[in-house]
Amino acid sequence: MEKVERLISIIMILLKKDVVSSTDFAQLFNVSKRTVLRDMETLSLSNIPIYAVNGVYGGYGIMNEYKVDKRLLSSTDLLNILTALGGLEQILISEEVERTIKKMEAMVSPSAAKGSIRISFYDWEGRSELSQTLKALQESIITRRIVSFDYDDKDGNATKRTVEPYLLHFSESSWYLKGFCLERMGFRTFKLSRINHLQTNEQTYTPREDFADHEQKVSCQPELVTVKALISPGIKDQFIERHGQKSIEYYSPELYMVTFSVPCNRIGFKFLAGFGTELEMVEPQSYVQAFRNYLLEMVNKYKSSTDTPTRQK
Repeated sequence: MEKVERLISIIMILLKKDVVSSTDFAQLFNVSKRTVLRDMETLSLSNIPIYAVNGVYGGYGIMNEYKVDKRLLSSTDLLNILTALGGLEQILISEEVERTIKKMEAMVSPSAAKGSIRISFYDWEGRSELSQTLKALQESIITRRIVSFDYDDKDGNATKRTVEPYLLHFSESSWYLKGFCLERMGFRTFKLSRINHLQTNEQTYTPREDFADHEQKVSCQPELVTVKALISPGIKDQFIERHGQKSIEYYSPELYMVTFSVPCNRIGFKFLAGFGTELEMVEPQSYVQAFRNYLLEMVNKYKSSTDTPTRQK
């Protein structure tokens, strides 16, 4: 049994029982009493209110106030959590999440309605290939071990990096590692799909206190510009999901006018280009012209089927 699974099991047991001896835990998990002690220390450091009871009938317990908080969760609350975990399971690619789901399912009343919401993601082959990288980085963060890897930036430039890993971040459809790069001596974000030859070092690190401040700064929204575009009914729902019903207004039997905000850079252009001929930019004219130039760059790469590719391998 892995440590994380064992820690979850300890919490679940202590939520149901008053005091459990270290001997019972050691026998249950087939580990030493010293390992049980370390597990209790880990839970305490994670703000789980564990306390020790000395004597013949001693052992470990969890504060009653914590148990009360747990009991305040209704079957509906638990089902909502299970729904969220069910979606996360497909993103995290983690056996631990699956085990957590099974434990929580056991707490739900048999009479409670299940399966009212289902979350699905495309089962991309590349996502499963990232599984080992994701698990290795997750373990490195928990044990605070420095990692090394080869990294290809967005322009294809290869570099070698040594990083203190702090956070795994899933955004849109991609995984990112956030950490302190010892080559650049600064906080950096790395896309997992660009990481190669990952190695976990024996060297450990002490977390830098300014990481939270850095995260707050970089979490700010990029500079946005408000634009208007004509769209076909076929993509109306996508804009409602992103920008709300208020962003859409009727224009003609074949078109809707949509008002929304996009980044003032090529990221915004790539997003808009993805709608193809079902979207036509209207204003502001400065952004329309910049978007037109971006599209012309794309067209110039395909001037003629007989042209030599602009990029040779």
